[in-house]
Amino acid sequence: MTPATPELHTARLRLRPFTDADAAPLFALHSSAHVLRYWDSPPWTDPARAERFIARCRTIEEEGTGARVAVDRASDGAFIGWCGLTDWNPEFRTASLGYVFDAAAWGRGYATETARAVVRWAFDTLDLNRVQAETDTRNAASARVLEKLGFVREGTLREDCVVDGDVSDTWVFGLLRREWLPTAG
Repeated sequence: MTPATPELHTARLRLRPFTDADAAPLFALHSSAHVLRYWDSPPWTDPARAERFIARCRTIEEEGTGARVAVDRASDGAFIGWCGLTDWNPEFRTASLGYVFDAAAWGRGYATETARAVVRWAFDTLDLNRVQAETDTRNAASARVLEKLGFVREGTLREDCVVDGDVSDTWVFGLLRREWLPTAG
């Protein structure tokens, strides 16, 4: 059994389990075409999608296949995005990392700070050996976040996504426990 979705704190952020109260800001985040321009699905148009996402967060925790945390700025409590581990495989000791942040939070190091805390939890608490992440090859900012944490670009999935007729490639990144430098960057 995997541990419950954590509450983690960094110098500037609070990472916590999703609550029903997160539905409106989550919908605002995922309905932005600008924020999701490199995501593997189109922006949400139905507010009920946020409620289903939150319910899915609870389900993956209960199944022991993942955990997603809402990310709030500590200074004002504002919801600025989310980060998660999915596809946990306790036998292989692996999981996949993903994150989405509001455009107003970009360029401030929040994604790196959040992902570092989640990866630390993955290696220290879940005893993972490998964390994988994928990003659209056009998303240089996300690739930089992963590289700052020590992830290595391992390959390219050609024409991996087709969203609203737009075909894109995906970079696959991996980070091994033995390569992890929790204070790097």
